[in-house]
Amino acid sequence: MMDTVFPNSAGSAPPSMPVPHDACDAHIHVFDPRFAEAPGEKLTATPAQATAADYRRIQQRLGTRRAVVVQPRAYGTDNSATLDAIAQLGAGRTRGIAVLTPEADEAMLRQLDAGGIRGLRLTLHAAAGAPTRFEMLMPLAERIAPLGWHLQLHFQAAQIAQHAALLRQLPCPIVFDHLARLPLGGEHQEAAFALVRELLERERAWVKLSGAYLNTRSGPPAYADTVEVARTLVRIAPQRLVWGSDWPHATEPLDKPDDAALLDLLGDWVPDAATRDAILVHNPARLYGFA
Repeated sequence: MMDTVFPNSAGSAPPSMPVPHDACDAHIHVFDPRFAEAPGEKLTATPAQATAADYRRIQQRLGTRRAVVVQPRAYGTDNSATLDAIAQLGAGRTRGIAVLTPEADEAMLRQLDAGGIRGLRLTLHAAAGAPTRFEMLMPLAERIAPLGWHLQLHFQAAQIAQHAALLRQLPCPIVFDHLARLPLGGEHQEAAFALVRELLERERAWVKLSGAYLNTRSGPPAYADTVEVARTLVRIAPQRLVWGSDWPHATEPLDKPDDAALLDLLGDWVPDAATRDAILVHNPARLYGFA
């Protein structure tokens, strides 16, 4: 079956758009049954298995070489599965984003840094039960700023607008997940977009061009209503954008997207080939510290 060949992904063809050498998929998750999930953190959409070995097949299909493994909520603050995936995929071409609370000691931070971690994620778009909270933003930022790490935020547009004053004050860079969750016509889109634009222009933030299915009403395969948002971000700050597949698409348990089609969507979002190359290679090299 096709999903046996390419787990958690529809389709089997490679992308129609060739990718440059050292192209980076800057947003994947790993769910490995060798590692226990955090108590009470079982999510209905969590794949039973989406291992580093499974992702390697996706990587070969897409033609990407570098990857960023993002700690999923299912593992809480135990980053063992993420560190293991970085090692399996190759420490020289893989980085990671961890989840911690401010109580983590310096030895833990040094261990994570040595293992390829380059930032911390706060997934608060659905905040109930999350291991992190909004009041942890500043304490975590102060802990990681000396390491050169960033905070990766999965916030809704309303949450970005609500916490604008705090986000302006953080002493480390911010990476906004999934097009910064800026759907066209949303109630809080204008205020959130104004802040994202400000932080991009001040070179205090980055945005991941990812998660089209989280920001659409028109849906696949074209996700037509995401194009204007993505192209606007490209016009504002093409040097502050990275691309991610969001494999294994944990929010889409019943209808997995085609990862090759998601990569081809970048061609609609970013028609200029040189800019696409920057988003796939040069920008993630600067953000994540690839050689």
